[in-house]
Amino acid sequence: MAIPVAAGTPAGKTRQPSLSQLRAFVAVAEHLHFRDAAAAIGMSQPALSGAVSALEETLGVQLLERTTRKVLLSAAGERLAGRARSVLDAVGELMEEAEAARAPFTGVLRLGVIPTVAPYLLPTVLRLVHDRYPDLDLQVHEEQTASLLEGLLQGRLDLLLLAMPLDTPGITELPLFDEDFVLVMPKGHSLGGRGDIPREALRDLDLLLLDEGHCLRDQALDICREAGRGEGTRGTTSAAGLSTLVQLVAGGLGVTLLPRTAVPVETGRSADLVTGYFSHPAPSRRIGLAMRAGAARAEEFTAFATALRGALKPLPVRFAC
Repeated sequence: MAIPVAAGTPAGKTRQPSLSQLRAFVAVAEHLHFRDAAAAIGMSQPALSGAVSALEETLGVQLLERTTRKVLLSAAGERLAGRARSVLDAVGELMEEAEAARAPFTGVLRLGVIPTVAPYLLPTVLRLVHDRYPDLDLQVHEEQTASLLEGLLQGRLDLLLLAMPLDTPGITELPLFDEDFVLVMPKGHSLGGRGDIPREALRDLDLLLLDEGHCLRDQALDICREAGRGEGTRGTTSAAGLSTLVQLVAGGLGVTLLPRTAVPVETGRSADLVTGYFSHPAPSRRIGLAMRAGAARAEEFTAFATALRGALKPLPVRFAC
């Protein structure tokens, strides 16, 4: 799309917006307030206002409607705000690629982790980064799967540690390991201590689940459906986290499924719990890393996955190829 030549610009010398102008405009578009926008990008309010005005002059369109009380995007501003964000994202990716090319395992790595993995694997991840990649600035974000995938595709996150498969276009999966699910029950339960529990036993148990939005809830429901458990079967009390679920089990409200990596941490807090293992093949989940397809740091992330598999070897899991 051709940009109109601003008034006073010599013919054949079309002016181009600067990155500073685009950052100022995007900040105002997001905050709809000059003071808040200026604070968000570390610019003075007069400088920000001047940058937006200069951008309007360069583009030859009015981007904002200014009143004494509020700031609104014009129709043109609405259309161009998304384009401006895309330009800034592209520049950010360019800088990341250049940084990765200069020195792998340096700079910032924004790692997203699901809540049913974070408490059990992060100690190993943090130790690996500290020992092997001391120049890597690891920033951890714990969120549910949908939010993590959105953040990865939008460039807010660089790498994810979560359950698979994802089957999401634009994302490359790096499998790490498979782990079995373990049945956790209150002390004295008839299935406690068994190592040959058939999946069909889930049909008649009061099963406690995580809240909607957790992939572990969906996995547990899939296991129950495979076992022949009906959708309307009673006993589907839910909780926000695994620790709460285990407390409910200890209180005698039912049973739950835990991934094996979570068992030592979660069951070690109470003497009122027992565990049982399923007959082979036990229900399981796959954990891995995910990155954007064609990511500038793909080689680096692949090497990180290999190193992480090695660091996780002490865990009771089966490693993926």
